[in-house]
This record gives sequence, structure tokens and C-alpha cells, in this order.
Amino acid sequence: MKKLKRWEDIHTDGINRLSARAHYVSFPSLTAAKTDGPVNSHFYQNLNGTWKFTFLEAPEYWPEGFYQDDLDTNDWDDIAVPGNWQMQGYGKMHYSDLWYNFPIIPPRVPSENPTGIYRREFELDRNLDNEQLILRFNGVDSAFELYINGEFAGYSKGARIQSEYDITNLCRQGTNSMTVRVFQWSDGTYLEDQDMWWLSGIFRDVELYTRPVAGLYDFTVTTAFDREWKDATLTVSVELTEQRNQTISYELIDPEGKIIFSEDKKADEPFSKYIPSPLKWSAEEPNLYHLYLTVKEDGEIIEVIHQHVGFRSIVIADDTFLVNGVAIKFKGVNRHDYNPKTGRVVTREEIERDIKTMKQNNINAIRTAHYPNATYLYDLCDQYGMYVIDEADLECHGFELTGKYDWLSNDPDWETAYVSRIERMIMRDKNHPCIIMWSLGNESSFGDNFRAMAKRAKEMDPTRLVHYEGDFEAEVTDVFSTMYTWLEHKERRTMDQVIEKSNKPHILCEYAHAMGNGPGNLKEYQDLFYKYDKLQGGFVWEWFDHGIETVAEDGTVYYRYGGDFGDDPTNGNFCIDGLIMPDGTPSPSLYEYKKVIEPVQTECIDSEKGIFRLINRYDFLSFDHLNLTCSLFEDDRLIEAFDVELPKLAGRETTELQLPVGQDIEKVSGANYYFVFSYTLKEATPWAAKGHELANASFVLPGKEKQPKVHAAGKLKVVKEGAFVTVSGTNFDVTFDSVKGAITKVTRNGKVQIEKGPQFNFWRAPIDNDMYYVTDYRTKYFMHLGHEIVEDARWELKEGVFEWQTDALYGTTNSSWYYQLQYQYSIYPDGDIVCHIDGIASGMKENAPVMIPRLGVNMRLTKEFTDTQWCGRGPGESYVDSKQANHFGVYSKTVDELFTNYVKPQENGNRSDCDWVSLSDNQSNGLIFIADGKFDFSASHYEVSDLEHAKHTVDLMPRDYVVLNIDYKQNGLGSNSCGQDQLEKYRCKFEDFSLSFRISAYNTEETSAVELGRLSK
Repeated sequence: MKKLKRWEDIHTDGINRLSARAHYVSFPSLTAAKTDGPVNSHFYQNLNGTWKFTFLEAPEYWPEGFYQDDLDTNDWDDIAVPGNWQMQGYGKMHYSDLWYNFPIIPPRVPSENPTGIYRREFELDRNLDNEQLILRFNGVDSAFELYINGEFAGYSKGARIQSEYDITNLCRQGTNSMTVRVFQWSDGTYLEDQDMWWLSGIFRDVELYTRPVAGLYDFTVTTAFDREWKDATLTVSVELTEQRNQTISYELIDPEGKIIFSEDKKADEPFSKYIPSPLKWSAEEPNLYHLYLTVKEDGEIIEVIHQHVGFRSIVIADDTFLVNGVAIKFKGVNRHDYNPKTGRVVTREEIERDIKTMKQNNINAIRTAHYPNATYLYDLCDQYGMYVIDEADLECHGFELTGKYDWLSNDPDWETAYVSRIERMIMRDKNHPCIIMWSLGNESSFGDNFRAMAKRAKEMDPTRLVHYEGDFEAEVTDVFSTMYTWLEHKERRTMDQVIEKSNKPHILCEYAHAMGNGPGNLKEYQDLFYKYDKLQGGFVWEWFDHGIETVAEDGTVYYRYGGDFGDDPTNGNFCIDGLIMPDGTPSPSLYEYKKVIEPVQTECIDSEKGIFRLINRYDFLSFDHLNLTCSLFEDDRLIEAFDVELPKLAGRETTELQLPVGQDIEKVSGANYYFVFSYTLKEATPWAAKGHELANASFVLPGKEKQPKVHAAGKLKVVKEGAFVTVSGTNFDVTFDSVKGAITKVTRNGKVQIEKGPQFNFWRAPIDNDMYYVTDYRTKYFMHLGHEIVEDARWELKEGVFEWQTDALYGTTNSSWYYQLQYQYSIYPDGDIVCHIDGIASGMKENAPVMIPRLGVNMRLTKEFTDTQWCGRGPGESYVDSKQANHFGVYSKTVDELFTNYVKPQENGNRSDCDWVSLSDNQSNGLIFIADGKFDFSASHYEVSDLEHAKHTVDLMPRDYVVLNIDYKQNGLGSNSCGQDQLEKYRCKFEDFSLSFRISAYNTEETSAVELGRLSK
């Protein structure tokens, strides 16, 4: 091969970079160490801030003498460090999940290789006798060169792991200059093809500090329990820079501040200590001890290091892995470092916010997809309690499309590059108790280089497990890990097969794709995890929607995604796939996930006798920290609420609970009765306030049947004008169109209330999880192009009631399958409208799609009907396969509040399992829709076509009316943007259906929707 440039040389992993070691801070005294802040260390400067910057199309276009000490940079730009230069106006924004942005000719990269040159000065106000001055870069994408005072100081690759340089001999007291040349593309880029925005530059902290030459260069802390999981051994191994007969004082302090031991040892002597019955560390009880290592030379303190210690052990036992003796369950999420304004630049405060939000929503594990995260994350996971799969910065996904997926993974020339990435990660993060597994990388096929990585990981740290999903046979990994394994499929591997064939612990490192509206099927997965010990949980993809914050001309904030920057090829909005939206707002999916992984599961054994089953879904904790409040509701009225003393129940145990459940209540005909459980924190925790709800449940109690609606007497008048027939009563008119066979408008007291009556509809705005069906929906079945053929429309006055019937056929463009429809309307003298729609699936049924989006009717109400109330599941949106978080009850919201503002507009806002829904205005006018059985409804200011064609929220323009959908059934959500599609039981199919409901107008000051809802149709 012709001469390689430095940034293409796979055999040059780094130049002058210090050997990898733990990330810690060295302090001059015990007092300083107890402050735990780097500003109290020997000498520390955070070099974040404004740097001088120049941007080049290629490295070779560097300004003459760009690294010289006396270079004039007055005409250079200013740039923020840490920062990604694309987020600051340099280069091109680009998102892709899979593709490399250049030809695959490893290790070559394009000559047009965007390059940023950074420069700043720093002050050094001390001489460095017996000290080493270290410059630490915590993250630079993708490769960089370092120059100090005009001299070359080093080079590194590995974008998302720290690099340290000893610059002692290159610096002087006073002002020093530093130049960093960063290359967007390097041979390392071939190993960094993760699903995310391609962002470059110095994106993590830059730090300058000193450490004593006679101090520790590195240290490793491990803990191990005995066979009874009671007593533990603490082991500390150290590495010195220079041997000077140093001694080390080891002091361990428990979480309450009690000294467990204090012992001096010669630095070259191994240190191990037996600890009787220590408090254990887990995600549920993150007990942290404080270990202080005081290094002395000739009795003088050289340095003090503070290290948190969590006592926990991990072992394999048959087909499970145990943490402190228990086959724990991961209730996890995949997480990127991400910010909608700054890209991959995240602060400690942002990460802390993320972890608190996760804990509040019952999440107990993070996979650092797909690279080591910012160091703050691991400290916070130790502190708050979060299991971590720490993943190496390695992904070669684009090679999958070459037909030689293992091109690099089986090439011995790349072994050093592979192994270096696992070594550097393990060395940096090894002392964190939160880390349960080391992951070798992601989506890079398999081969000898992964075998070498696994071997090296076990040599370096036999106390943790090795993970890599791409090792499909679990040849070198300790767990069998899969992605998006389906629950049911005729041809794909399913969870049943995993359960049957796997003889190792199994986790789903990705299993539910939280893209747009979804995922569904979360409960079915969690039920499986609980059923089988060897299924040890999974990780939802992913935490954040990776939208780029943008402000429209009118000041409206919205979020852009792939393709919005001219980036090609791109995976579009595939980066909008999180449990929280770009601004941190929880998506409905987060609440659903919180519910299905809740720590207390409540089941009804006998609601009339008040017998319930409680399952403790904690792995370790009892219920001692929880309060239980039980409430009994009659529709929207709280009848009673009382606290219940929870039984003593250890982790993973089950018990029964007997409660008084309203046996003495005189029940009202037609009223709904609900019994609600709420499990809340007794006391505040570091991550949630006292009273924060962690689990809940609700149950419908038997009630009395509804009484039939008694219609007021009166006379109706019918007028036919051409194709239009108007039936009138006291203060109302209903107009039918005999050509369309439908209601065209309903008027009350001279004002139009319904602008378009019910019409059959089976189309919804596609959701992201429809992506593999939507092309067929549109181009094969033309389901968005429905046509109704009216065969007959007739009417009669019968016993004072106006009866209208329409016989129609409904199909789509070029379709041979269709519905035979029969609409029946009864108009009563008091203005009530009873609607009944029957549909018979007809025609060439074999040509129909396997699923259709919905079966129901669509209508328009005037825009004044802005307030809704309903009896059904709430308060949030719910769908047939994603409704566990929403309980039965009576709820109220405005039409605007029903809407979920997904980054890419799509079907949203559905409420399921409803008895009735009412809409009202501010003039006391109400309309209530009451069904015979359960129905779904949604109401918004947007037509399906508006949602379907908008790329962003800013594209949506509200209609001047309310769109109301009442559905017999709506299709489930599934997770088929990645993973399982709609389960068979949740599919809306081409099948016969019948939908019936009554529309009643009422005055909200004279009666309530609740009272009206208690009457039958």
C-alpha cells in the first residue's frame, strides 16, 4: 500500500499518549480529598471555554506554522470548547444509522477531510519539581494532534475515551500555547460508525492538572463476597510511577461515616481486607463506602485519593448471572450523550437530570450505546444506583452492506485497534461498582479481533461479565445477547426459541424501538422476563429523541432530523426514537415503560371480596420504603381513600391482601366504580421527593346496569329540498345528503355544532412503527384513497322517530376487497341521534391487507368545542398494545391537551376502552357520544392528511374545526421500526364490525356528562 497519512495508519493508535488508567483526582491532603472537587487538587485548570479556531477542507491546508508558539491568531474565529463544530456552523450536519460517508477502502479516508485547528493559551504559575503536568482530553472526534509551545506533543485516536499527555518538559512558568489539530475522518472512523449524528471536534472537557511523581499512577479496587453472600473481601492493587519506599494508608468509611478500618502498608505490598457483613451495593440500594488512599514518603503526605467503593459481586450460576446472589432483572435503556443544542456535549447536571428521571420511572440500567459515555455518568450511576453495561467505542455497521461484514473484525492488522478500545475503557472505568458488564462494541459482525478483545477483557477484569450481541453463538461472551427478538413470527427467531435453546443468561440489549408513537408489546416482553430466571431483562432503544433544536421565523421551536440539512444518504427521522423528546419532555412511551416495570405488581383475585395479590418485583428491597393509598371512585367522585399498611414482603415474594372495597356503598345505576392503588415513597430520596408514585393499579368493580334513556315527546318536521333532507325538532335541525347518504350538519339553537356527520374511515396517519407496511398501504392497497358508493338511501317517520338508512360499499382505489356498509340513524324529538354502522368484509378478501389502521367513523365539530371529558382509559394517550399506564376513570382535557406533539407528526392522542366522550364549549353547550360497548376516540384540530404530510411540528396548521374519530377498533402500535410488529391479538383486521352510539346535546350548567353517561343508548 502506498504511503499512509498519520490519520490513516492503523498501526499508530497513539503517540506519546500515557498508558490508560483509572479516571480519578489526586489531592494534597485528606481534608482536600473529602471535598472531592478537582479544584482542590494539587493544581487544576479546566480549559473549557472560548478557543481560537480555523476550519479547513483538508489537513494539508493548514496555515503556515499553525502550531508555532508566536502565531498571530487574531483573524481566527472563536469557538466553544467543548463543542461539536457542526453545531457551531462549520462543516456539514449529517445523520445516518448505517452508512459511511465515504468509500469503504480501509484504512483510507477522503482527501477532503474537514479539519479544525484549535488554539488557546494557559497560565502555569508554579515550578514542577516532583510533579507531572498532565493534559487530559476526555473526548475528541475523530483523531487529533497536540502541540505545546510550538512542539509536537502527541497524537490519539478513539474519539470517545480519554487521552492523557505528560507535557511537563514542554511547558514553562507563565504563558503557554496549545494547538490541537482535529481530523473529522481517520482510520478510526471505520470503527466509529454508530447510529447517530456525525459530529466532530473537542466535545468533552479539556483538563490540565499535576500529580506527584512519587504518587500512584493507577489503582484497582475489587470486592468479592463469600459463598453465603454475607462477608466480603476488599482488594486494592496499586501502580507507582517511581518506587521510593512509599507507604500507603488505607482507610475505609461506611455510608454513615463510621471508620471500618485504617491500616498502613508498604506501597509495594498487596492489600486485601476481610469486611464482615458490609452493606451491599445494588441499583436498589446503592450503598457507597469511602476509601481513602494516602500515599506517604518519609512520613510526608504525597497525595490522597478518594474512591467510592460498592460491595457487590457478579458470578455465573448455570443459565443465570447473579449480582450479590440474585439473578437480577435489567429494566434498562440505551443512552447516548446528547443535547439538542450542543450535540454530544453534555454537562454533569444534564446527566444527573437524566438519571433522576430514569429512577423516577423505575429504570434501573443503562447501556452506554455505543461508546463509553462522559465520566460523570459512572459516578452518578454509582451514587444513584444504576446498573451499567459499558460499551467500547466500536461499530463497523456500514460493512454489513459490502457482503463482507467481518472485513475488519477478522483482519489481524486491525487487532491492536480493536483491543486498544476495550483496554482503554476498562482501565478508565474499572473502579465503578455500577458496571456489571464490559461490552465489546456493537453491530460489527464477529471474528478473531473480538475473540482477542474478550480474552483481554477477562485478563484485565475477571470480576465482570463480557457482552457482545454480535457473538451470535455466545462463543466468547458470558451472556447470550440479542436485539429485537420477536415474540411471534413464522420465520424469524422468537423468544420461545431463545428460551428453549439458550444455556446462558439472556438479555435483550435492544428490544423495543421508542420511535414516534410506540412501542407496543412492552407488557408481553416484561411478562416473559419475569417468568424465566434466565431471561434477565432488556434495554429499550433509546433514551433521547436526537432532534436538532431549530427556531422558526415566528419564534416557534421545532426539531430537525436526518435529511433536513441536505445530508445524503440519511436515515431521516430514525434518530427520533427516544423515551423522552429532545427538550426532555417524557413521551407517552416512558409512562408505559414505567408501568410495566413497576416494582409492585397488583393483581385482582376477587374484587367483590376485596382480595388482591401483591408481587414484589424488586430484586432486593422489601416494601418498607413505600406507602400504599387505596381510593374508591364513583365515576369522577372520590368516595373514600385510606392508607394500607403494606405487609413485610422481601424482594421477589408474593402475598395476598384483603381490603374493604366498598361493600356498604349504595351503588347508582349506570355508574362506574374503580378501586385505585397508589404506591408512593415514604421519604424523599436523592432522586425523588416524598410522595413520588412508583407503582399503581386500578380495578373496575361491579356496578348496577344502566337505565335506558327516556326520550322526551315531541313532533318532528321533515323537509326535502332536492338531494337534501332536513329533519327538525324543537331548537335543532339535522340535514342529510341523499347522494352521500350522510349527515351534512347538525344545528342547535340556530348554531351549527356538527359540520360533518359520521363517515366510515379505516385510515390513520402512519406512525413510525408502520414504516415497513406503509408503502404497501399507499401503493398496493391505496388505503388512504377511500371511496364510498351509496347504493341506497331511504328514510321514514316511524312512531314519531325519524329513521334514515344508507346502504353503501366502501373500498379503495383499484381494490377488489371492500366493505358492505349499512348506516342507520334514528332522530328523536328531543334531538338525540342514535347512529349504528354495520360493516361486512366483502369482495376478494384474499387480496386484503393483513392489517388495516382502524375501523371507525370520522366527523367534524365546530371549533368552539374545545373541552373534552371521557369515561375510559386516561389520562394519557393509549392504544390496544400500549395502555397499561392509563387506568379506567373519568378524565378531562382540552382538545389541544389530547394532542401529542411528536417531532415528526403522526397518529396520536387516542384514548381507548371508552364508554362515552363529551365535547363542550364555553357557552355551556355540550355534545356527548355514548356507545353500546367500548370504543376508542381521538379529537384534534388536524385532519389525518395534515399529520401524514407534515415533516415537522412547525408544518402543522390547525383547522378551524375539531376532527373527532370514534373507532370500533384501532390497530396496535408494535415496534416494527425495529423489532416486533403488532401481535396477532392486537391487530385490526379486515373483518366484520358493528359500531353503535348515541349523540346527545346538553347544557353543561343543567346536567353533567357523567350523569348522561349513566344512561344506555
